[in-house]
Amino acid sequence: MKFSAVLLTFALALSVSAAPQQQKQNAIQNKGGAQSQNNNKNGQNGQAQNGKNGQGNANAGKNANNNNNNNNKGNNNAAAVTLDPKVIAKGFANNGQDVPTAGQVASLTSTNNFINFCLTVPNLPLTNGQQITTGSCNPAPMGIIPSSDNMPSSKFVSPKNGDTIKSNTAFTITMAISNLETGNFVNAQENYFAAPQQLNGGGVVKGHSHVVVEQVSSFQQTTPTNPKVFAFFKGLNDAAQNGQLTAAVTNGLPAGTYKLSSINTAANHQPVLVPIAQHGSLDDAVYVCNTAAANNNQAAQQNGGNKANNNNQAGQQKGNNNQAAQQNNGQKGAQQNNNNNKQGAQQNNGKNGAQQNNGNKNQQNQGQQKVSFSPALCLANFVDPIL
Repeated sequence: MKFSAVLLTFALALSVSAAPQQQKQNAIQNKGGAQSQNNNKNGQNGQAQNGKNGQGNANAGKNANNNNNNNNKGNNNAAAVTLDPKVIAKGFANNGQDVPTAGQVASLTSTNNFINFCLTVPNLPLTNGQQITTGSCNPAPMGIIPSSDNMPSSKFVSPKNGDTIKSNTAFTITMAISNLETGNFVNAQENYFAAPQQLNGGGVVKGHSHVVVEQVSSFQQTTPTNPKVFAFFKGLNDAAQNGQLTAAVTNGLPAGTYKLSSINTAANHQPVLVPIAQHGSLDDAVYVCNTAAANNNQAAQQNGGNKANNNNQAGQQKGNNNQAAQQNNGQKGAQQNNNNNKQGAQQNNGKNGAQQNNGNKNQQNQGQQKVSFSPALCLANFVDPIL
């Protein structure tokens, strides 16, 4: 009985001592489990965050691509074969007759910027960058128009209007130009009218100029010239130096009357386009006379001098005839007449000599004088054989 009580007491003691250990073990296990759960949770959260970060990086890449696409969208749309609605000019649908004016005609209209306009003239080939002399249809848009403050202009510096140029002698055409970024020209055989007009960073048309010389019948010619006929043509492809362009006419021009004109164009050789209808001329024109004028004047003076000398000689001969008649009337009268005639002849001779000296002197002086412009001389002596 006593032994059983002792065993019971011992068992109770073991159970009491084991309880804290189990609780401690359970606490440790619970803590470990909690840590494990927390670790799992943290791992999941980390994975989720990493996934979120990865998704964020993907979004960032997507945004970057979108930005690049947006930046390149304009270029891509420029290469598209369809019309972007954002560039449709709604004003093109108006024929302009809402406020009619006497003599004003209705404009062609379009709701698609005339994108297929050349289909309306199927008998014509596309210009396609070529200089087609039989006619063509050009589908290229007009391009960028400068402000009215940047409209180009040119003026001939040499020769000036009304100048006289020695015929068949080399000379240089010099032209001042403003508001045109010169030196921009494309292949005229492959890119003629093949691109829109462009501006530089300052809003100035990028292009180049030309000079053309046409022979006219006179300074008073009123009939239009033939654009297919010209005496000299030169594209001024270099950039202007100090605001001036030059063209060397190395062989000169034959004697005649000429019109010099400028042709200012955009890079693709199309005439420069400006923003307003009422404006000054974008080009210049002058008229010059090519002639050996000094020789002609000298010849005219020689003819005049010879005529005067002949008249004087005829007068002297008349005096001699009068002298013979006076001799028949009497010796004394004849002698007096002879003396008078002699004196008259001497006076006439002296006068004739003075006239001859004056004529020679005037001829020499004329040959030394600078040839001045004489429209009458060009009008009288030169006629264009073409017109």
